[in-house]
Amino acid sequence: MPVITSVRSYDVRFPTSLELDGSDAVNVDPDYSAAYAVLEADNGERGYGLVFTAGRGNEIVAKAIESYGARLVGLELDDLVSDLGAAAKRLVHDSQLRWLGPEKGVSQMAAGAVINTLWDVRARREGKPLWRLLAEMSPEEIVSAIDFTHIQNALTPEEALEILRAGEVGKAERLAELAANGHPAYTTTPGWLGYSDEKLVRLSKEAVAAGYDMIKLKVGTSLEDDVRRMRLAREAVGPEIRISIDANQRWEVDEAIAWTNALAEFDPFWIEEPTSTDDVLGHADIRRGVAPIKVATGEAVMNRIIFKQMLQAGSLDVLQLDSTRVAGVNENLAILVMAKKFGVPVCPHAGGVGLCELVQHYSFFDYAALTGEIGWKRVEFVDHLHEHFVEPARVVNGSYVAPVLPGTGAEMVAQSRDRWVFPDGAGWVELRAAGRI
Repeated sequence: MPVITSVRSYDVRFPTSLELDGSDAVNVDPDYSAAYAVLEADNGERGYGLVFTAGRGNEIVAKAIESYGARLVGLELDDLVSDLGAAAKRLVHDSQLRWLGPEKGVSQMAAGAVINTLWDVRARREGKPLWRLLAEMSPEEIVSAIDFTHIQNALTPEEALEILRAGEVGKAERLAELAANGHPAYTTTPGWLGYSDEKLVRLSKEAVAAGYDMIKLKVGTSLEDDVRRMRLAREAVGPEIRISIDANQRWEVDEAIAWTNALAEFDPFWIEEPTSTDDVLGHADIRRGVAPIKVATGEAVMNRIIFKQMLQAGSLDVLQLDSTRVAGVNENLAILVMAKKFGVPVCPHAGGVGLCELVQHYSFFDYAALTGEIGWKRVEFVDHLHEHFVEPARVVNGSYVAPVLPGTGAEMVAQSRDRWVFPDGAGWVELRAAGRI
């Protein structure tokens, strides 16, 4: 049987702050980065995973990946891949590493990256992209992969099994539909706060021409600026195109209600991350205070337990899971099934390097095997850095094209990884030599 020989990590960063790509009211100058994990076995098999960060501190996540990966070195790969529920628990609930969370922050993200390398191996072995692997797994096997610790007062294994069995009806037809037509997307590309008004208008018009029926704008630094930018965007796209807004946790609860209502004349579809991601009850207050504008959040929610509370408290209209914030595929499965039980649509976050490549798989699975409906649900797309991945995410006519290569989508092009490894990759050396950083 193959034995795991190493789990290596790479601190890969891209200088997106130079053009203010990704800028918002809180993350004013991000360098989109990936703490990148590579698992290797003695038979030559490899699995890939990553965690998205905004630059500084990426090295901390990369080091944590090595600490979690060390728990797998010397173990038989077949045993782990054949029971991915047990493999995930081995890492997430490690009796010593869990003290660093428990189940939150750097430790949770690093554990997830390592867990995802095992899912990547499993998908490669079966010759399937992750979305198809998950959709074609039996309901029983999906349930066995979910950690129900601390969520059984909201979702029991029996309830999850019932939901997944119901999702079997019509699944083959939906799989074929996804393979043929993909899944609708929306784009945040026009809306970064660091962009000029002219760039905002141009990119908004280009988004509509490219087939998107929703765009998203960052808000929260200046109400006067937000009114001007929303007016420009609405004039650029017309009344039929949805515009959502995103404050990136900038506001206090009362401030969020007042600010959002001040923008209501421009018909925002949702307000995203209006306040602290941990404020379950604050989000519920905001939701009541801004209706019928929807409240969306989740990209920085740390685990399934906080999502459980948000669902129970009626804190959100749109659940925005993030593929690398929580503990990998297993925990995102728990969140997806809970969202289905509570009737809350999932529109994943994808505003970062690798996130589009990873998170699309969850929406494809959600439609194929859980909800059986798309409606107004959209997957975020940001047109940055896809060329660095072996299978870049693609959007055609406003819809994600179904991934076809086996795996989770996390594998980076080796030359890109080496060029942008921080701080000594050739890309960073050249920028320093040119005086740009």
